[in-house]
Amino acid sequence: MENLELTCFQIISNVGMAKSSYIEAIKEAKNGNFDLAQEKIKEGDDFFVQGHTAHADMITKEANGESVTTTLLLVHSEDQLMGAEMAKVMALELIDSYKRIVALEARQK
Repeated sequence: MENLELTCFQIISNVGMAKSSYIEAIKEAKNGNFDLAQEKIKEGDDFFVQGHTAHADMITKEANGESVTTTLLLVHSEDQLMGAEMAKVMALELIDSYKRIVALEARQK
């Protein structure tokens, strides 16, 4: 497998795991498990950094004059990277919302 393809699959694999972790964080927060939700966010961040680093390395190579051919696989990997980033944003917002709901319910009792 060509180096570009390997890098694309590294990105896809890592950010896919990140996105899964962020979704798990939402589910844990929905169940009131906020500490576990935070652990899942951290887990997702660790995966995301690996995918982002592979992507940044590719950009650095191109900036240094090494040609990078745009392929559908590369576009897909970048799409997955952006999707994972948005999943984290949404997860953090939902976790915050669940915390507010729990706090409101506690005050009403």
